[in-house]
Amino acid sequence: MIRYFMAFEGVYSIIPTAFTDSGDLDPASQRTVVQLFIDKGANGLTALGVTGEVARLEERERAEILQVVVDEANGRVPIIAGTSAEGTRTCISYTRQAKALGAAAVMVSPPRMPKLNSAAVVNHYKALADAVDLPIIVQDYPPITGFAMEPSLLARIAKEIPSARTIKLEDPPTPFKTARILEAAGDTKVQIFGGLGGVFLLEELISGATGAMTGFAFPEILARIMKHWNAGEKEAAADVFYRAVPLMRFEFQEGIGMAIRKEVLRRRGVVADPIVRAPGAKLDANTLAALDRVLRWTARQEGASWISV
Repeated sequence: MIRYFMAFEGVYSIIPTAFTDSGDLDPASQRTVVQLFIDKGANGLTALGVTGEVARLEERERAEILQVVVDEANGRVPIIAGTSAEGTRTCISYTRQAKALGAAAVMVSPPRMPKLNSAAVVNHYKALADAVDLPIIVQDYPPITGFAMEPSLLARIAKEIPSARTIKLEDPPTPFKTARILEAAGDTKVQIFGGLGGVFLLEELISGATGAMTGFAFPEILARIMKHWNAGEKEAAADVFYRAVPLMRFEFQEGIGMAIRKEVLRRRGVVADPIVRAPGAKLDANTLAALDRVLRWTARQEGASWISV
């Protein structure tokens, strides 16, 4: 088990998995995805997340995608790998594979099981930490796991497992929960990343969050918010945030958000095809027209100086 604290902060972009028009992996586009997010200011990348369509990947594809991402990043930024699984043994296996492929940390949500309880969750993370010496980002996303972790439980995990003191928080209201977790943690240093498309980033920072871990297709916007915030320029951070919220909100639509994100990345010249694997949604004409509108509006706010499509 790791017995030290590893700092994560800033913008950690959850990158999409690129597919060809036929639904196969697209390594060339995947490398371009990595390049764009690094060039636009991401402090780190997360592969094999929920919005990376990890649940639709074959076992061999998990390793293939992670290897492409690690190789393309080439040590410029740390890579976090999603290794969640319904069983502890499988989670440990995924995590060992991620470490062997060069991941700097793993992101893990509680296992899915009927009548999951707090003791089982703590034991899951303890077993993982004992088995593999990598930092663990605890993902709190009840819609996927079916289990809501109370602030006291997240604080307990941080206190008892030194390698699991970073949280990706996606259980709204996230600003309120961020403050409660930090209060419950007391003197134990805990890092909290907001997710949910970045739509509450400013309020999360006010409540004590360390940054954003989301797949928003314009990481330069998030990076600019963080740059102002870390420089103590809170009003400037707020100005950028509020101008970007309409675009964040539009992209973060339940059911079609990933399709929107990939369409934006296609327009940015990053992915050849905006394919979401079946049964993922395809965008209709009305949604595409609305996307055009919000992109034009967002670009006008800053004379297109910080956004390009």
